[in-house]
Amino acid sequence: MRRWFGMPVAAALALSACVTINVYFPAAEAKEAAKEFVEKVIGEDAPQSAPAKPDGGGMADAHGPSPGFDPLTLLGISPAYAQSSPDITIKTPAIQAIQSRMASRFDGSLRAHFDSGALGFGNDGEIEVRDASKIALGERVAVNQAVAEQNRDAKAVYREIAVANKHPEWEAQIRSVFARQWADSARGGWWYQDSGGAWKQK
Repeated sequence: MRRWFGMPVAAALALSACVTINVYFPAAEAKEAAKEFVEKVIGEDAPQSAPAKPDGGGMADAHGPSPGFDPLTLLGISPAYAQSSPDITIKTPAIQAIQSRMASRFDGSLRAHFDSGALGFGNDGEIEVRDASKIALGERVAVNQAVAEQNRDAKAVYREIAVANKHPEWEAQIRSVFARQWADSARGGWWYQDSGGAWKQK
């Protein structure tokens, strides 16, 4: 009898251990973080859409806990742990410094060339020169330099976000979420690549 009595307890502990160790990639929270970051870089002209709300409630987002029942409490996992694991932090000094540089560079050197169609958002989360003929000859060196610096900062921020959230293995997934968000936040008339690499205009 004692042997059988102990099995449910052991099973519950094993299940709790699995939930604690195997932290999933929080796609919905990552999308919200990417939207906030990208729209601050692009500026006020970026399209504003209602934030997506994941079904079921109970998951904390970047603005605070959502109301609702949290099933993790059944496993003895505190709400504090549940909130700290899935949230995507973009409020570190390093991330905000990169964001500020990218926003300044976008307004100062890149926006006009998105408006002209010379530049576009690649499907890898970086900027590409789509049509160099639309850039005046005397400006091409400066624009290419600005694109290279923006892409260097973009790669750095994807890595920094993953590291800041204590999951460096999320870097590729964060880059993918951001790649979609740059396209989603593009103004009308701007160009972006679809998942297959074809250029499309908003």
